[in-house]
Amino acid sequence: MPRHGYESTKRLLDLVTAAVCLLLASPVMLVIAVAILVTMGRPVLFRQQRPGRHTQLFDLVKFRSMTPHACGEGTAADAARLTRLGRWLRLTSLDELPTLWNVVRGDMSLVGPRPLLPSYLDRYAPEHFRRHDVRPGVTGPQQVNGRNALTWEQRFAYDVWYVDNRSLLLDLRILARTVVVVLRREGITAPGSATAHEFLGTRAPAVAGGERPSQLVVGP
Repeated sequence: MPRHGYESTKRLLDLVTAAVCLLLASPVMLVIAVAILVTMGRPVLFRQQRPGRHTQLFDLVKFRSMTPHACGEGTAADAARLTRLGRWLRLTSLDELPTLWNVVRGDMSLVGPRPLLPSYLDRYAPEHFRRHDVRPGVTGPQQVNGRNALTWEQRFAYDVWYVDNRSLLLDLRILARTVVVVLRREGITAPGSATAHEFLGTRAPAVAGGERPSQLVVGP
């Protein structure tokens, strides 16, 4: 399929699928919103700027899973802020449901590199910026091959590989594998962390350690 045909078809599928999923999930989202209000108070939604396609900033929307404040900073503070309900939301990936609105708006796609923090942009190796040649995704190649259990070098390797090999068939296979990963609750947190380790920068090549993402991402 020509690249322009792929992009337009993917956008149409993103829009229709995300809108239908939001409609079907609305009762569940209402229950989650009430639970957050009761256990954590306002706000119900977590909003944070993230760089999208061509590094343009947008407001990512998720269900809130943490309390506003904790002593200290970093992963230890994140662990202290993460509530019991928040842990469950992350474990089941239900905190991601509002992100479908970002897909409807066109900020994100269903499949693509995960949007990271703006502060990471200054820490990228030049090759890593290629992950911003496409819209970021709710799920992507790194989510179905280890998620937060991967090193940052491995994550960027998958992202860059996806940019070079993206297709509708690949997107469908990633979506199918995402269902399996979510049900198995794999790779939710990084080793030794309640969430994920901060990216501090790297000069490693896009494919680290000789690993070939293409042999992993399209597997069953």
